[in-house]
Order: sequence, then structure tokens, then C-alpha cells
Amino acid sequence: MADNTRVLVVEDEPAIVELVKYSLREAGWEIGTADTSSAAWDSITHGKPDLLLLDWMLPDQSGLRLLARLRGDRDFQDIPVIMLTAKSMEEDKLAGLNSGADDYITKPFSPRELLARSRALLRRKSPHLAEAPLRAGAVVLDPGSCTVTVEDAPVDIGNAEYKLLKFLMAHRERVFSRAQLLDKVWGDHAVIEERTVDVHVLRLRKALKGADGLIRTVRSVGYMLSEK
Repeated sequence: MADNTRVLVVEDEPAIVELVKYSLREAGWEIGTADTSSAAWDSITHGKPDLLLLDWMLPDQSGLRLLARLRGDRDFQDIPVIMLTAKSMEEDKLAGLNSGADDYITKPFSPRELLARSRALLRRKSPHLAEAPLRAGAVVLDPGSCTVTVEDAPVDIGNAEYKLLKFLMAHRERVFSRAQLLDKVWGDHAVIEERTVDVHVLRLRKALKGADGLIRTVRSVGYMLSEK
């Protein structure tokens, strides 16, 4: 994982906070903390974290309430969340997952397990944060240096096309409509017409040269990246 990965730990027990920090120190991530749901929301709105470690029980309201608020907000609904809970009953775990948690870990937990679960979730939910370059056919995208190569040769690619390629490579074999791409790549605040996506796709294919066939048009639906 990249060193600029930001993790917010929402936990009111100082000993658990220190254990989490100890668990994740090896990754070199930036760790922020909050001991209440309201403090966590304030932190999230001032700087969206890449991963949220959320305690089930908090002084002001339950972690599930905060989770529900996140999942109901378009700006924050995609934040990966691991629930930290002392509850071990199966129905409690299911309640967390059904409320939108991506994973859960029961206290007490081992530092190695927490780090492994956190890394696995980030790889699954946010592949663009991984140190390892993204690869598709002859195309290699390196998030660390923000470069793209085709057949080991660097290609000249615009920022919009780079972001589009990174998103498609991170979600290969999945079809996205123009509206979805606008929302996921440029953000719903961007004033861009859906047809502008077609222009960026054309530019991206031109930049990829001989590997342009990776970007597939799915008639009446949208676009996808496929190696098949």
C-alpha cells in the first residue's frame, strides 16, 4: 500500500486505539483517530479517509448509526469500513454486514490479523491505492509515478484519460454507463455532459495505440475494459 493511505480509527478505548496504531505501523499509513461518532463525521467531511476502522459501541451513538449515515451519503458511501466489535454472536456480525460494513474483526484481535484484513480490503475496494502497478494485457499503469506504458514504452496520456484508464483497470470486466463513469471518475459535481465521456474514450484509445482494443464499447450500455 502507498504510504499516503489515510486510515481513520473511530474508537473510544485508548488501549484499542494504541493497539490499532501498533498493528498498522508496518504499513506506514497515516492514522487519524476519533472517539465519538460526531468527531468521526467531522474528520471525514474535512478529509475523506481511504479506510475506516469503526467501533461498534461509541459514547454518543452506535457505530452502526454512523455507518448508515456514511452509506446514505453519495460523497462517502464508498469508504471501505471494518467494524471493530466485542460482539461475537453471529447475528451481530450479520447486522454489521447488512448495515454496509465490508468486514468485521472481533476484539481482542491480533495486530497481524488486523493489518492483513485491512490490506485485503483496500486491495479489493481501492486497487488504485496498491503499490503494485495495475496491468492489463500490454498496458501497465503505475499509480506511484502516475505513468502508463504499452509494451514497456511510455505513452503520452492526458489527466482525464489517465483517471479513466485507472478506474477501468481497477474494475476490469465490468460495464459502466456514461453516467456512472462521470460519477465515479469525475465526481457528480463535475459539469460535464455524458457525451464528453465518448471523447475521452476516443483519446484514451488513441493513447493506448496497439492496445486500444482493451477498451470495449458495449452497445446501448457504455464501456468496459476487458482482456477477453
